[in-house]
Amino acid sequence: MTEKTVPVATEEQQGNSRELTREQERFLSPPVDIYETADGLTVVADLPGVSKENVDVRVENGVLTIAGKVTHMSPGYSLYKEFELLNFYRQFELSDLVDQSRISANLKHGVLSVHLPKAEQAKPRQISINIE
Repeated sequence: MTEKTVPVATEEQQGNSRELTREQERFLSPPVDIYETADGLTVVADLPGVSKENVDVRVENGVLTIAGKVTHMSPGYSLYKEFELLNFYRQFELSDLVDQSRISANLKHGVLSVHLPKAEQAKPRQISINIE
C-alpha cells in the first residue's frame, strides 16, 4: 500500500487563466500507523476533533481516501484567533491483494481504525504433501 494524493487540476490547467482571488481549502495530512496481521492490514489514523458524522472513508479506483471535517467546539463568535483547526485528508493506493468489498472502519475517541482484509488468493495456505 502506497500513499497517493490525487492532484486537483488548477484553473490554469483547465484552460482558465483568471486569477484566483480566494485561498483554496487547506488540509492536514493525519499521522497514520499501518500494521500487517495474518488477516490483512490495519490503518490507524489520528483525527482529533472529528466526529463519526464528519469522517468519510471511501475506496474508488483502488484508492483509499480518508477525509475528516473538524467541528469547532467553542461557543460564540471568535474575536481573536492565533491558530485555525484544519480538516484532514489522506489517500493510499491499494493493491489487488486487498479485498475492497470487506473493508471496515471504526472511530473511537478521535482515532480511526480501517481494517483492510486480504483477498483469499493473497492469504498463505498450507499445501498438503502426498506420499507415494
